[in-house]
Amino acid sequence: MSQSRVVHNQWSSRLAFLMAAVGSAVGLGNIWKFPYITGEYGGGAFVLVYLLCVAFIGIPVMMAEILLGRRGRRSPINTMRELAAAERASPVWGLVGWGGVVAGFLILSFYSVVAGWALDYVLKAALGAFDGLNGQSAGALFQSLTDSPRRLLFWHSVFMVMTMVVVANGVRSGLERLVTWLMPMLFLLLALLVGYAMAAGDFARGWHFLFDFDFARVFQACDAAGQCHFTAEPLLVAMGHSFFTLSLGMGAIMVYGSYMPREASIAGSTVMIAVADTLVALMAGLAIFPLVFANGLQPASGPGLVFVSLPIAFGAMPGGQLFGTLFFVLLVFAAWSSSISLVEPAVAWLSENRRMSRGRASLLVGGLAWFLGIGSALSFNLWSGDAYKVFGKTIFDLKDFLTTNIMLPLGGLAIALFAGWAVGRRLSEEELAMRSPRMYGLWRFSIRYMAPGGIVLVFLNAIGVV
Repeated sequence: MSQSRVVHNQWSSRLAFLMAAVGSAVGLGNIWKFPYITGEYGGGAFVLVYLLCVAFIGIPVMMAEILLGRRGRRSPINTMRELAAAERASPVWGLVGWGGVVAGFLILSFYSVVAGWALDYVLKAALGAFDGLNGQSAGALFQSLTDSPRRLLFWHSVFMVMTMVVVANGVRSGLERLVTWLMPMLFLLLALLVGYAMAAGDFARGWHFLFDFDFARVFQACDAAGQCHFTAEPLLVAMGHSFFTLSLGMGAIMVYGSYMPREASIAGSTVMIAVADTLVALMAGLAIFPLVFANGLQPASGPGLVFVSLPIAFGAMPGGQLFGTLFFVLLVFAAWSSSISLVEPAVAWLSENRRMSRGRASLLVGGLAWFLGIGSALSFNLWSGDAYKVFGKTIFDLKDFLTTNIMLPLGGLAIALFAGWAVGRRLSEEELAMRSPRMYGLWRFSIRYMAPGGIVLVFLNAIGVV
Protein backbone atom coordinates (compact mmCIF):
# COMPACT_ATOMS: atom_id res chain seq x y z
CA MET A 1 0.00 0.00 0.00
CA SER A 2 1.32 3.43 -0.88
CA GLN A 3 1.70 6.02 1.85
CA SER A 4 -1.44 8.17 2.20
CA ARG A 5 -1.07 11.85 1.52
CA VAL A 6 -1.36 14.21 4.48
CA VAL A 7 -4.67 16.08 4.56
CA HIS A 8 -4.14 17.96 7.82
CA ASN A 9 -1.32 19.92 9.42
CA GLN A 10 1.18 17.82 11.33
CA TRP A 11 2.69 18.31 14.76
CA SER A 12 5.79 20.46 14.41
CA SER A 13 7.97 17.87 16.14
CA ARG A 14 8.01 14.52 17.87
CA LEU A 15 7.99 16.37 21.21
CA ALA A 16 4.76 18.14 20.26
CA PHE A 17 3.15 14.79 19.38
CA LEU A 18 4.30 13.29 22.67
CA MET A 19 2.92 16.25 24.64
CA ALA A 20 -0.43 15.99 22.84
CA ALA A 21 -0.71 12.22 23.25
CA VAL A 22 0.26 12.41 26.92
CA GLY A 23 -2.31 15.16 27.34
CA SER A 24 -4.95 12.93 25.77
CA ALA A 25 -4.07 10.04 28.07
CA VAL A 26 -3.65 12.08 31.26
CA GLY A 27 -7.03 13.16 32.55
CA LEU A 28 -9.57 12.67 35.30
CA GLY A 29 -8.89 8.94 35.12
CA ASN A 30 -5.35 9.45 36.44
CA ILE A 31 -5.96 12.01 39.17
CA TRP A 32 -9.56 11.31 40.18
CA LYS A 33 -10.28 7.67 39.32
CA PHE A 34 -6.92 5.89 39.76
CA PRO A 35 -6.46 6.92 43.42
CA TYR A 36 -9.97 5.95 44.47
CA ILE A 37 -9.98 2.53 42.76
CA THR A 38 -6.51 1.87 44.19
CA GLY A 39 -7.93 2.74 47.60
CA GLU A 40 -10.92 0.47 47.08
CA TYR A 41 -8.78 -2.51 46.01
CA GLY A 42 -6.14 -2.37 48.70
CA GLY A 43 -3.15 -0.55 47.24
CA GLY A 44 0.18 -2.02 46.14
CA ALA A 45 -0.78 -5.37 44.64
CA PHE A 46 -3.52 -3.69 42.62
CA VAL A 47 -0.98 -1.11 41.39
CA LEU A 48 1.39 -3.88 40.29
CA VAL A 49 -1.37 -5.64 38.31
CA TYR A 50 -2.29 -2.29 36.75
CA LEU A 51 1.32 -1.72 35.66
CA LEU A 52 1.52 -5.19 34.10
CA CYS A 53 -1.69 -4.54 32.19
CA VAL A 54 -0.33 -1.26 30.85
CA ALA A 55 2.79 -3.07 29.66
CA PHE A 56 1.18 -6.11 28.04
CA ILE A 57 -2.18 -4.77 26.84
CA GLY A 58 -2.13 -0.98 26.76
CA ILE A 59 1.18 -0.44 24.98
CA PRO A 60 0.62 -2.95 22.13
CA VAL A 61 -2.86 -1.55 21.42
CA MET A 62 -1.62 2.05 21.52
CA MET A 63 1.14 1.17 19.05
CA ALA A 64 -1.48 -0.36 16.76
CA GLU A 65 -3.73 2.69 16.97
CA ILE A 66 -0.88 5.12 16.23
CA LEU A 67 0.29 2.86 13.39
CA LEU A 68 -3.15 2.96 11.75
CA GLY A 69 -3.49 6.70 12.26
CA ARG A 70 -0.14 7.60 10.74
CA ARG A 71 -0.63 5.23 7.81
CA GLY A 72 -4.07 6.63 7.01
CA ARG A 73 -3.32 10.33 7.68
CA ARG A 74 -7.04 11.04 8.03
CA SER A 75 -9.80 11.02 10.61
CA PRO A 76 -10.41 7.60 12.23
CA ILE A 77 -13.53 7.05 10.09
CA ASN A 78 -11.75 7.63 6.78
CA THR A 79 -8.55 5.92 7.95
CA MET A 80 -10.29 2.65 8.83
CA ARG A 81 -12.35 2.67 5.63
CA GLU A 82 -9.38 3.31 3.35
CA LEU A 83 -6.98 0.93 5.10
CA ALA A 84 -9.59 -1.82 4.95
CA ALA A 85 -10.01 -1.22 1.20
CA ALA A 86 -6.23 -1.21 0.68
CA GLU A 87 -5.84 -4.49 2.58
CA ARG A 88 -8.85 -6.01 0.73
CA ALA A 89 -10.62 -6.50 4.04
CA SER A 90 -14.33 -6.16 4.71
CA PRO A 91 -15.72 -2.60 4.54
CA VAL A 92 -17.37 -3.36 7.88
CA TRP A 93 -14.04 -2.39 9.47
CA GLY A 94 -14.96 1.21 8.67
CA LEU A 95 -17.51 1.05 11.49
CA VAL A 96 -14.60 0.92 13.95
CA GLY A 97 -13.76 4.53 13.12
CA TRP A 98 -17.39 5.57 13.55
CA GLY A 99 -17.60 3.78 16.89
CA GLY A 100 -14.54 5.58 18.22
CA VAL A 101 -15.79 9.01 17.13
CA VAL A 102 -19.23 8.45 18.64
CA ALA A 103 -17.72 7.11 21.88
CA GLY A 104 -15.47 10.15 22.27
CA PHE A 105 -18.39 12.45 21.55
CA LEU A 106 -20.59 10.77 24.19
CA ILE A 107 -17.77 10.74 26.75
CA LEU A 108 -17.26 14.48 26.33
CA SER A 109 -20.97 15.09 26.99
CA PHE A 110 -20.61 13.82 30.57
CA TYR A 111 -16.85 14.32 31.07
CA SER A 112 -17.38 18.07 30.87
CA VAL A 113 -19.84 17.92 33.78
CA VAL A 114 -17.22 16.29 36.05
CA ALA A 115 -14.63 18.81 34.81
CA GLY A 116 -17.12 21.49 35.82
CA TRP A 117 -17.04 20.15 39.38
CA ALA A 118 -13.27 20.73 39.39
CA LEU A 119 -13.73 24.30 38.08
CA ASP A 120 -16.21 25.01 40.87
CA TYR A 121 -13.84 23.57 43.47
CA VAL A 122 -10.99 25.79 42.28
CA LEU A 123 -13.06 28.79 43.43
CA LYS A 124 -14.15 27.04 46.61
CA ALA A 125 -10.56 26.26 47.58
CA ALA A 126 -9.31 29.75 46.70
CA LEU A 127 -12.05 31.38 48.81
CA GLY A 128 -11.29 29.22 51.86
CA ALA A 129 -14.47 27.11 51.72
CA PHE A 130 -12.54 24.04 52.93
CA ASP A 131 -11.52 25.55 56.29
CA GLY A 132 -12.83 23.52 59.21
CA LEU A 133 -14.68 20.94 57.12
CA ASN A 134 -15.63 17.59 58.63
CA GLY A 135 -17.10 14.55 56.92
CA GLN A 136 -20.68 15.77 57.11
CA SER A 137 -20.01 19.33 56.00
CA ALA A 138 -17.70 18.21 53.16
CA GLY A 139 -20.43 15.91 51.87
CA ALA A 140 -22.98 18.70 52.15
CA LEU A 141 -20.67 21.05 50.25
CA PHE A 142 -20.44 18.64 47.32
CA GLN A 143 -24.15 17.86 47.51
CA SER A 144 -24.99 21.57 47.27
CA LEU A 145 -23.10 21.68 43.96
CA THR A 146 -24.69 18.61 42.40
CA ASP A 147 -28.16 19.66 43.60
CA SER A 148 -27.95 22.94 41.67
CA PRO A 149 -28.88 22.64 37.95
CA ARG A 150 -27.82 26.22 37.28
CA ARG A 151 -24.32 25.80 38.71
CA LEU A 152 -23.73 22.48 36.96
CA LEU A 153 -24.94 23.85 33.62
CA PHE A 154 -22.87 27.00 34.05
CA TRP A 155 -19.60 25.14 34.69
CA HIS A 156 -20.43 22.57 32.01
CA SER A 157 -20.84 25.45 29.53
CA VAL A 158 -17.61 27.16 30.62
CA PHE A 159 -15.61 23.98 30.17
CA MET A 160 -17.11 23.26 26.75
CA VAL A 161 -16.20 26.78 25.58
CA MET A 162 -12.62 26.26 26.85
CA THR A 163 -12.39 23.04 24.85
CA MET A 164 -13.90 24.34 21.61
CA VAL A 165 -11.73 27.47 21.52
CA VAL A 166 -8.59 25.32 21.53
CA VAL A 167 -9.85 22.83 18.94
CA ALA A 168 -11.11 25.58 16.60
CA ASN A 169 -7.61 27.04 16.36
CA GLY A 170 -6.22 23.93 14.66
CA VAL A 171 -3.38 21.49 15.17
CA ARG A 172 -0.44 23.83 15.69
CA SER A 173 -2.09 27.09 16.76
CA GLY A 174 -4.61 25.39 19.04
CA LEU A 175 -3.86 21.83 20.17
CA GLU A 176 -0.08 22.02 20.05
CA ARG A 177 0.19 25.46 21.61
CA LEU A 178 -1.98 24.45 24.56
CA VAL A 179 -0.35 21.13 25.37
CA THR A 180 3.23 22.43 25.05
CA TRP A 181 2.71 24.63 28.11
CA LEU A 182 -0.14 22.75 29.80
CA MET A 183 1.64 19.41 30.24
CA PRO A 184 4.85 20.80 31.81
CA MET A 185 2.64 22.90 34.11
CA LEU A 186 0.67 19.79 35.07
CA PHE A 187 3.82 17.87 36.01
CA LEU A 188 5.12 20.88 37.95
CA LEU A 189 1.89 21.18 39.94
CA LEU A 190 1.92 17.45 40.67
CA ALA A 191 5.52 17.64 41.88
CA LEU A 192 4.60 20.56 44.17
CA LEU A 193 1.66 18.60 45.58
CA VAL A 194 3.82 15.51 46.18
CA GLY A 195 6.30 17.76 48.02
CA TYR A 196 3.44 19.17 50.08
CA ALA A 197 2.28 15.64 50.90
CA MET A 198 5.81 14.77 52.04
CA ALA A 199 5.87 17.77 54.38
CA ALA A 200 2.28 17.84 55.66
CA GLY A 201 1.06 14.25 55.28
CA ASP A 202 1.94 10.73 56.40
CA PHE A 203 4.15 10.11 53.38
CA ALA A 204 5.70 6.86 54.62
CA ARG A 205 2.29 5.26 55.10
CA GLY A 206 1.10 6.53 51.72
CA TRP A 207 4.22 5.13 50.04
CA HIS A 208 3.81 1.69 51.64
CA PHE A 209 0.12 1.63 50.74
CA LEU A 210 0.95 2.21 47.06
CA PHE A 211 3.99 -0.04 46.73
CA ASP A 212 3.73 -2.88 49.28
CA PHE A 213 2.38 -5.96 47.52
CA ASP A 214 -0.12 -7.76 49.75
CA PHE A 215 -1.93 -9.96 47.25
CA ALA A 216 -4.08 -11.63 49.92
CA ARG A 217 -5.62 -8.28 50.84
CA VAL A 218 -6.35 -7.39 47.22
CA PHE A 219 -7.57 -10.70 45.78
CA GLN A 220 -9.42 -12.05 48.80
CA ALA A 221 -13.09 -11.29 49.38
CA CYS A 222 -14.80 -12.14 52.67
CA ASP A 223 -18.51 -12.35 53.43
CA ALA A 224 -20.36 -11.35 56.61
CA ALA A 225 -19.76 -14.79 58.13
CA GLY A 226 -15.99 -14.43 57.75
CA GLN A 227 -15.70 -16.92 54.88
CA CYS A 228 -13.06 -15.73 52.39
CA HIS A 229 -12.45 -16.71 48.79
CA PHE A 230 -10.34 -15.63 45.82
CA THR A 231 -11.81 -12.94 43.57
CA ALA A 232 -10.58 -11.87 40.13
CA GLU A 233 -12.49 -8.60 40.19
CA PRO A 234 -9.42 -6.42 41.03
CA LEU A 235 -7.53 -8.00 38.12
CA LEU A 236 -10.32 -7.14 35.71
CA VAL A 237 -10.72 -3.62 37.10
CA ALA A 238 -6.98 -2.99 36.77
CA MET A 239 -7.02 -4.33 33.22
CA GLY A 240 -9.95 -2.13 32.29
CA HIS A 241 -8.49 1.00 33.81
CA SER A 242 -5.09 0.47 32.20
CA PHE A 243 -6.85 0.31 28.85
CA PHE A 244 -9.14 3.29 29.31
CA THR A 245 -6.62 5.62 30.93
CA LEU A 246 -4.49 5.53 27.77
CA SER A 247 -7.42 6.92 25.71
CA LEU A 248 -7.59 3.82 23.52
CA GLY A 249 -10.55 2.81 21.38
CA MET A 250 -12.09 6.28 21.10
CA GLY A 251 -10.24 7.57 18.02
CA ALA A 252 -8.21 10.17 19.93
CA ILE A 253 -4.84 8.43 19.70
CA MET A 254 -5.53 7.43 16.08
CA VAL A 255 -6.25 10.98 14.96
CA TYR A 256 -3.25 12.30 16.88
CA GLY A 257 -1.17 9.61 15.18
CA SER A 258 -2.39 10.90 11.80
CA TYR A 259 -0.59 14.19 12.57
CA MET A 260 2.60 12.38 13.66
CA PRO A 261 5.82 13.15 11.75
CA ARG A 262 7.14 10.35 9.54
CA GLU A 263 10.54 10.26 11.26
CA ALA A 264 9.13 9.74 14.77
CA SER A 265 9.38 6.24 16.26
CA ILE A 266 5.99 4.73 17.05
CA ALA A 267 7.37 2.19 19.51
CA GLY A 268 9.57 4.67 21.35
CA SER A 269 6.84 7.30 21.46
CA THR A 270 4.26 4.82 22.76
CA VAL A 271 6.49 3.69 25.61
CA MET A 272 7.19 7.30 26.59
CA ILE A 273 3.46 8.14 26.55
CA ALA A 274 2.59 5.11 28.68
CA VAL A 275 5.39 5.86 31.16
CA ALA A 276 4.32 9.51 31.48
CA ASP A 277 0.67 8.55 31.91
CA THR A 278 1.51 5.96 34.57
CA LEU A 279 3.86 8.38 36.33
CA VAL A 280 1.05 10.93 36.65
CA ALA A 281 -1.25 8.32 38.19
CA LEU A 282 1.41 7.23 40.71
CA MET A 283 2.31 10.84 41.57
CA ALA A 284 -1.39 11.57 42.13
CA GLY A 285 -1.49 8.65 44.54
CA LEU A 286 1.60 9.95 46.37
CA ALA A 287 -0.01 13.40 46.60
CA ILE A 288 -3.38 12.13 47.85
CA PHE A 289 -2.86 9.12 50.14
CA PRO A 290 -0.40 10.75 52.59
CA LEU A 291 -2.95 13.53 53.18
CA VAL A 292 -5.75 10.99 53.58
CA PHE A 293 -3.83 8.95 56.17
CA ALA A 294 -2.56 12.03 58.04
CA ASN A 295 -6.15 13.14 58.63
CA GLY A 296 -7.50 9.75 59.67
CA LEU A 297 -9.58 9.37 56.51
CA GLN A 298 -10.23 6.12 54.66
CA PRO A 299 -8.49 5.44 51.30
CA ALA A 300 -11.47 3.33 50.23
CA SER A 301 -13.77 6.35 50.04
CA GLY A 302 -14.86 5.67 46.47
CA PRO A 303 -15.48 8.42 43.90
CA GLY A 304 -15.81 10.98 46.70
CA LEU A 305 -12.13 10.64 47.62
CA VAL A 306 -11.18 13.80 45.68
CA PHE A 307 -14.31 15.93 46.11
CA VAL A 308 -15.20 15.00 49.70
CA SER A 309 -12.20 13.51 51.53
CA LEU A 310 -9.43 15.77 50.18
CA PRO A 311 -11.20 19.06 50.99
CA ILE A 312 -11.30 17.89 54.62
CA ALA A 313 -7.55 17.29 54.51
CA PHE A 314 -6.77 20.62 52.84
CA GLY A 315 -9.02 22.47 55.30
CA ALA A 316 -7.16 21.03 58.29
CA MET A 317 -3.57 21.59 57.15
CA PRO A 318 -1.23 24.60 57.08
CA GLY A 319 -1.16 26.04 53.57
CA GLY A 320 -4.19 23.96 52.66
CA GLN A 321 -5.97 26.87 50.96
CA LEU A 322 -3.11 27.41 48.50
CA PHE A 323 -2.40 23.75 47.84
CA GLY A 324 -6.08 22.84 47.64
CA THR A 325 -6.48 25.47 44.95
CA LEU A 326 -3.43 24.14 43.09
CA PHE A 327 -4.78 20.59 43.27
CA PHE A 328 -8.09 21.45 41.64
CA VAL A 329 -6.35 23.63 39.06
CA LEU A 330 -4.32 20.51 38.26
CA LEU A 331 -7.54 18.52 37.92
CA VAL A 332 -8.94 21.11 35.48
CA PHE A 333 -5.72 21.05 33.43
CA ALA A 334 -5.83 17.26 33.19
CA ALA A 335 -9.48 17.29 32.11
CA TRP A 336 -8.86 20.06 29.56
CA SER A 337 -5.96 18.29 27.86
CA SER A 338 -8.08 15.14 27.49
CA SER A 339 -11.26 16.85 26.36
CA ILE A 340 -9.66 18.38 23.27
CA SER A 341 -8.65 14.90 22.12
CA LEU A 342 -12.21 13.61 22.60
CA VAL A 343 -13.66 16.12 20.15
CA GLU A 344 -10.80 16.19 17.61
CA PRO A 345 -11.80 12.99 15.68
CA ALA A 346 -15.29 14.36 14.92
CA VAL A 347 -13.91 17.78 13.96
CA ALA A 348 -11.32 16.17 11.68
CA TRP A 349 -14.01 14.13 9.90
CA LEU A 350 -16.23 17.19 9.34
CA SER A 351 -13.24 19.10 7.96
CA GLU A 352 -12.44 16.27 5.54
CA ASN A 353 -15.87 15.15 4.41
CA ARG A 354 -18.03 18.26 4.72
CA ARG A 355 -15.28 20.79 3.92
CA MET A 356 -16.12 22.77 7.04
CA SER A 357 -13.67 25.18 8.56
CA ARG A 358 -12.30 24.04 11.92
CA GLY A 359 -14.17 26.88 13.58
CA ARG A 360 -17.57 25.81 12.22
CA ALA A 361 -16.86 22.12 12.81
CA SER A 362 -15.82 22.82 16.42
CA LEU A 363 -18.92 24.92 17.01
CA LEU A 364 -21.18 22.18 15.63
CA VAL A 365 -19.56 19.30 17.55
CA GLY A 366 -19.20 21.34 20.72
CA GLY A 367 -22.79 22.56 20.52
CA LEU A 368 -24.13 19.02 20.14
CA ALA A 369 -21.94 17.71 22.97
CA TRP A 370 -23.05 20.63 25.16
CA PHE A 371 -26.70 19.87 24.40
CA LEU A 372 -26.29 16.19 25.30
CA GLY A 373 -24.41 17.25 28.41
CA ILE A 374 -27.53 19.00 29.72
CA GLY A 375 -29.01 15.58 30.47
CA SER A 376 -25.80 14.57 32.25
CA ALA A 377 -25.93 17.66 34.48
CA LEU A 378 -29.62 17.26 35.28
CA SER A 379 -29.06 13.59 36.20
CA PHE A 380 -27.91 14.74 39.63
CA ASN A 381 -30.95 16.84 40.44
CA LEU A 382 -34.07 17.47 38.33
CA TRP A 383 -33.77 14.21 36.35
CA SER A 384 -32.50 11.97 39.12
CA GLY A 385 -35.85 10.29 39.78
CA ASP A 386 -36.90 6.85 38.55
CA ALA A 387 -39.07 8.37 35.82
CA TYR A 388 -35.92 9.61 34.06
CA LYS A 389 -33.86 6.45 34.43
CA VAL A 390 -33.17 3.87 31.72
CA PHE A 391 -32.48 0.32 32.91
CA GLY A 392 -32.22 1.76 36.41
CA LYS A 393 -29.48 4.23 35.42
CA THR A 394 -29.52 8.01 35.16
CA ILE A 395 -28.54 9.59 31.86
CA PHE A 396 -25.07 10.31 33.26
CA ASP A 397 -24.58 6.73 34.49
CA LEU A 398 -25.99 5.24 31.29
CA LYS A 399 -23.57 7.17 29.07
CA ASP A 400 -20.68 6.31 31.37
CA PHE A 401 -21.57 2.60 31.34
CA LEU A 402 -22.27 2.45 27.60
CA THR A 403 -18.99 4.10 26.57
CA THR A 404 -16.60 2.81 29.24
CA ASN A 405 -17.87 -0.74 29.50
CA ILE A 406 -19.22 -1.44 26.01
CA MET A 407 -18.01 0.88 23.26
CA LEU A 408 -14.36 1.33 24.26
CA PRO A 409 -13.62 -2.37 24.89
CA LEU A 410 -15.23 -3.28 21.55
CA GLY A 411 -13.32 -0.49 19.78
CA GLY A 412 -10.01 -1.53 21.32
CA LEU A 413 -10.64 -5.18 20.48
CA ALA A 414 -11.45 -4.28 16.87
CA ILE A 415 -8.27 -2.19 16.56
CA ALA A 416 -6.15 -5.05 17.91
CA LEU A 417 -7.76 -7.60 15.58
CA PHE A 418 -7.53 -5.32 12.54
CA ALA A 419 -3.87 -4.42 13.15
CA GLY A 420 -2.94 -7.99 13.99
CA TRP A 421 -4.92 -9.96 11.40
CA ALA A 422 -6.25 -7.70 8.63
CA VAL A 423 -3.19 -5.49 8.16
CA GLY A 424 -0.40 -7.28 6.33
CA ARG A 425 2.83 -8.05 8.12
CA ARG A 426 4.84 -6.03 5.60
CA LEU A 427 2.80 -2.87 6.16
CA SER A 428 2.90 -2.99 9.96
CA GLU A 429 6.60 -3.90 9.99
CA GLU A 430 7.37 -0.99 7.66
CA GLU A 431 5.31 1.51 9.67
CA LEU A 432 6.65 0.46 13.05
CA ALA A 433 10.26 0.31 11.77
CA MET A 434 11.44 -1.45 14.92
CA ARG A 435 15.16 -2.11 15.13
CA SER A 436 14.88 -5.66 16.38
CA PRO A 437 12.90 -8.38 14.54
CA ARG A 438 12.33 -10.00 17.91
CA MET A 439 10.68 -6.87 19.26
CA TYR A 440 8.41 -6.70 16.24
CA GLY A 441 7.58 -10.40 16.70
CA LEU A 442 6.71 -9.76 20.36
CA TRP A 443 4.41 -6.88 19.39
CA ARG A 444 2.71 -8.95 16.70
CA PHE A 445 2.13 -11.83 19.12
CA SER A 446 0.76 -9.42 21.73
CA ILE A 447 -1.59 -7.61 19.35
CA ARG A 448 -2.87 -10.89 17.88
CA TYR A 449 -3.35 -12.93 21.04
CA MET A 450 -2.51 -11.33 24.40
CA ALA A 451 -4.23 -7.95 24.02
CA PRO A 452 -7.44 -9.30 22.46
CA GLY A 453 -7.67 -11.97 25.15
CA GLY A 454 -7.31 -9.39 27.92
CA ILE A 455 -9.83 -7.02 26.34
CA VAL A 456 -12.36 -9.83 25.95
CA LEU A 457 -12.03 -10.59 29.66
CA VAL A 458 -12.67 -6.93 30.51
CA PHE A 459 -15.71 -6.84 28.24
CA LEU A 460 -17.17 -10.08 29.59
CA ASN A 461 -16.72 -8.76 33.12
CA ALA A 462 -18.43 -5.49 32.19
CA ILE A 463 -21.53 -7.26 30.92
CA GLY A 464 -21.62 -9.67 33.83
CA VAL A 465 -20.54 -12.90 32.10
CA VAL A 466 -17.27 -13.19 34.06
